[in-house]
Amino acid sequence: MTLICDCGSTKAEWVLLDGDNVAKRFVTTGFNPNFTDGETIKNIVGEAKDTVGNQSINKIRFYGSGCGTEANQNKVAMILAMVFKINDIEVYPDTLGACHALFGNNPGVACILGTGSNACVYDGKEITESVASLGFMIGDEGSGCHIGKRIVHDYFLGLMPEDLRKKFDEKYHLDREAFLKRVYQGEQPSRFLAEFAKFAAENIENEYIKIVVGDCFEAFINSNFTCDALGFVGSIAYVFQDILLQVLSNHHITCSKILKNPMDGLIEYYKN
Repeated sequence: MTLICDCGSTKAEWVLLDGDNVAKRFVTTGFNPNFTDGETIKNIVGEAKDTVGNQSINKIRFYGSGCGTEANQNKVAMILAMVFKINDIEVYPDTLGACHALFGNNPGVACILGTGSNACVYDGKEITESVASLGFMIGDEGSGCHIGKRIVHDYFLGLMPEDLRKKFDEKYHLDREAFLKRVYQGEQPSRFLAEFAKFAAENIENEYIKIVVGDCFEAFINSNFTCDALGFVGSIAYVFQDILLQVLSNHHITCSKILKNPMDGLIEYYKN
């Protein structure tokens, strides 16, 4: 059996594939080897191993955020091998997972809009060009973290409309000093900031929210590949797809497909 994992910074989805049949499908906490220490990764992988139980796994195909470098691929592969005690393990960047899910063996430009963001050109076999990831502090345009930062920024600076500001205050009760400490000293600040994108989703019909999210998507388009057709994966692309499609239309760019997460596409890829 093959264990497939699509791992983001916030959550990881795992599927145990027995031939053409899904034997098990479950979710654990996600991680990014750029920001998550080895012991934490080992604990998360151990949770997955416990969920799988005594099922006979022959190989693991792992797609993860932060797995674009050989060092991080080796780090994650070593932990997977240690926990699952098998050798047939391949670790890929999450961008290649998006390519396989969106296009299979056909070429295309794959874009990820989740907690973070990324984009790459795929020739049907491998990634031929990628946008240099600058992380949540400098890059990740159009991501949940980017939207969350803009929402919180406008809240603290009084730029958010008063009616929304009251709703935000009632929901989060944010203290500025505690917030800044959590961002600059807490664990996984990108995930923390991305949580505030949920407020945007809950108030998606508000004109201010449409402008904020649209601005973030504009930044993504301006920072990435411009072409006739793009494919998107990720919760942010899926939830805000009406705004995303409008921004793309403004740039005369068509969208071939939007997937909430790549796993359904990855299942079909490995079935074939």
